Amino acid sequence: MLKKTKKKKIIEEHKVHETDTGSADVQIGILTEEIKKLTGHLKKHPKDNHSRRGLLGMVSKRKKLLEWLEGNDEKRYKKIIKALELKK
Repeated sequence: MLKKTKKKKIIEEHKVHETDTGSADVQIGILTEEIKKLTGHLKKHPKDNHSRRGLLGMVSKRKKLLEWLEGNDEKRYKKIIKALELKK
């Protein structure tokens, strides 16, 4: 779980409009931070299969959101890929 301050910072960076908290851009940003944090945890605890399953679910959800964004608004897709330094 991310702390509220970290989550607010991510929302501020990726929001599409002033009151945005749930757009695909914001969700992808939050998922990316959670994935990074959980990856670090799994490096220390390689046998934690419950967390690994959660990680795979997050990666899958982020992938689906990225595919949706790519199909609907390629400009925003490229912007978020560049901002988060994701491979594509």
